[in-house]
Amino acid sequence: MGRRKKMVERVKTLMKNPENVRNIGIVAHIDHGKTTLSDNLLAGAGMISNELAGKQLFMDSDEEEQERGITIDSSNVSMVHEYDDNEYLINLIDTPGHVDFGGDVTRAMRAVDGAVVVIDAVEGTMPQTETVLRQALKEHVKPVLFINKVDRLINELQVDSQEMQIRLGKLIDHVNKLIKGMNEEKYKAGWKVDASEGTVAFGSALYNWAISVPMMKKTQISFNDVYEYCKQEDMKTLAEKCPLHEAVNDMVIYFLPSPIDAQEGRVNTIWHGDVSTEIGHAMMKADASAPIAFMVTDISMDPHAGEVATGRLFSGTLSRGMEVSVSGTAQKNRIQQVGVFMGPERIEVENIPAGNIAAVTGLKDAVVGSTVTTMEGMTPFESIRHASEPVVTVAVEAKHMRDLPKLVEVLRQVSKEDPTLKITLDEETGEHLMAGMGELHLEVIAHRIRRDKGVEISTTPPIVVYRETIQGTAGPVEGKSPNRHNRFYIEVEPLDKEIVAAIKEGEISMDMPELERREKLMEKGMSKEEAKGITEIHESNIFIDVTKGIQHLNETMELILEGFEEVMKGGPLSREPCMGVKVRLVDAKLHEDAIHRGPAQVIPASRQAIQAAMLMANDTLMEPYQKLFIQVPQEQMGGATKEIQGRRGIILDMVSEGDMTTISSKVPVAEMFGFAGDIRSATEGRSMWSTEFLGFEPLPASLINEIVSSIRERKGLKKDLPQPSDFISA
Repeated sequence: MGRRKKMVERVKTLMKNPENVRNIGIVAHIDHGKTTLSDNLLAGAGMISNELAGKQLFMDSDEEEQERGITIDSSNVSMVHEYDDNEYLINLIDTPGHVDFGGDVTRAMRAVDGAVVVIDAVEGTMPQTETVLRQALKEHVKPVLFINKVDRLINELQVDSQEMQIRLGKLIDHVNKLIKGMNEEKYKAGWKVDASEGTVAFGSALYNWAISVPMMKKTQISFNDVYEYCKQEDMKTLAEKCPLHEAVNDMVIYFLPSPIDAQEGRVNTIWHGDVSTEIGHAMMKADASAPIAFMVTDISMDPHAGEVATGRLFSGTLSRGMEVSVSGTAQKNRIQQVGVFMGPERIEVENIPAGNIAAVTGLKDAVVGSTVTTMEGMTPFESIRHASEPVVTVAVEAKHMRDLPKLVEVLRQVSKEDPTLKITLDEETGEHLMAGMGELHLEVIAHRIRRDKGVEISTTPPIVVYRETIQGTAGPVEGKSPNRHNRFYIEVEPLDKEIVAAIKEGEISMDMPELERREKLMEKGMSKEEAKGITEIHESNIFIDVTKGIQHLNETMELILEGFEEVMKGGPLSREPCMGVKVRLVDAKLHEDAIHRGPAQVIPASRQAIQAAMLMANDTLMEPYQKLFIQVPQEQMGGATKEIQGRRGIILDMVSEGDMTTISSKVPVAEMFGFAGDIRSATEGRSMWSTEFLGFEPLPASLINEIVSSIRERKGLKKDLPQPSDFISA
């Protein structure tokens, strides 16, 4: 305990000097060695024993993570490292690699300034490596590279010293190619990784050794020496001479920015307020004496303290008892405790200054992405955009009726902890629907509800979430209110793909200043009149008011938009969410008397006009696709390709290296259930595979009727396909 106490004291002292703080994330494809690497860094800092490093998996504190051998939640730890006779504080976040938990990576990227990208020397850059690199660059987070499992190249693949260096060189070139393709400006500004400069380290996290060019100069050990030690399987000597934590932490401290350097460039990317204001200046400088600007990136439950909000403090100093405002809520919240994470444990401290990652209790109104501040009217931070969308749903029911109220509360908590999870109550069937990133994601959440929250639940087999969209244009369609006194004239058409992409990327939103939004939309090809008339953006659908001089329309607009949102959450064809729909209000006739244009009149009129117009505009379904990568020996290739084609998959590319072939393909999510078992038997267990979210594509026309009918039947709707006349009377 003495050692830990000392560590906490050093952390408390160092956090006050942002020059000596580094906030970093460890990111990679699944099974490339992130958590094993984190173990080594912790051992180097004296937090766990050297013997256990790499085996203990300290950051995977949840028993399910240990059982499955994968990281499910991001976990934070603060540790101290000495470099050039100076002490530095490293706040580290170990992130998951599995595609189903990619949301955790996106959120962690908002809290950190630098990322250690880990790559398996044998497997090379994999799909998830690309995804995490893209997330890092989008959030303005600087990458350095750690190439792991170098010993496998030597001992398993039997490559010679020359071949090893060629292979590693190719890997580095490929990563640089990715960085250049994703953000050329940053690449030119010196963000490319370069072994000769020292922004690349090579090693083996399992055997606790690593080497980089600066480390070679320090230890006088060359690449050939490393090769010889590995060949003789003398990893112990290598680990003593070139300890992994020293090589990686030195690289982190020397090459990754401190909060002061990082925030100057990052604030513009993640905050759209005026940089010349007091709070803008304070965030650029990481000023600890300024008002508070805290961004919540994670919410977890502590059985004793309740909800713990973890996030990045950009300005000000957090201390207990403070009153703060949470963006989007009216009442103030009072901070009860502030602390830092040491893996699974949270250590309380008196206060935490700007530039650190803090864990706070008492923010009951905060959700992931909230801005917490002491300043009135502060512009909130940009919302966090996830790379993937929920595509698989299960219905959840409490096994015992007495648990129903508890289940509702538990689902509310779970969706607060994990914003990539969407919980909805299907009012027709009374089921709670839980939509997530994939089968594993939902399986883990269901297990946690049973284990941690103590609620016995049963779940249905997973089903796919489709999206509704339109292929043509329609309108004006007249929607009448039940009392016939109000009429709305609606036109619909597909929204331009470029604009849909910009909305999803967060480039265009309703939070932006109107002028900026109008210019962005006109750049993407929208007419000035339409860009000016945008009144609502819901997911990737927009509502445009192009009417002129209609009395009372302003007071009624909120109700019209409620009707619009209802349809966008569940379209007319099969009550699935809509995407890429542009709705225009072209005219309206409203009753003089406010009593005759209340919610019961306006909402159904606007809703039914949009529903009928969408059906007239050839409403169809889009299905989610995943990109599927399979690495398989040549002789098993037939089994793998047959598996892809039998699932309506399309092969995009095949690359052979040695006796291994990598097949890239795209497959509908609906056909991917049970894939793990089938591919194992088709290739005699000799294939490795991974997926990433690819987006939505139109459902083949031959399947539409069958799928729409089955969805409608499941949701308790009439089985026949709906007609426009079902929604509007002549």
